[in-house]
Amino acid sequence: MALNIKPLSDRVIVEPAAAETQTASGIIIPDTAKEKPQKGVVVAVGNGKKDQPLTVKVGDTVLYGKYAGTDLKFDGKDYLIMREDDILAII
Repeated sequence: MALNIKPLSDRVIVEPAAAETQTASGIIIPDTAKEKPQKGVVVAVGNGKKDQPLTVKVGDTVLYGKYAGTDLKFDGKDYLIMREDDILAII
């Protein structure tokens, strides 16, 4: 999972989890009805702000807001770059 991008300040790069293709009851979800995942794995972190270090680290599974972050495509993979404040919880 080594990534050659180093985010600045309090930003983190998250690899979103794959969207679910089937519900818990077994119903298959079509591509047009899939929701954007709100869970992912942190693959890179910045240094934090001068007076506030980051609490997340590489490898953490996190929950983030539905519209959080900026989409980033690097080496054929999709990532999100966001501020640590956009992360809601560490799982």
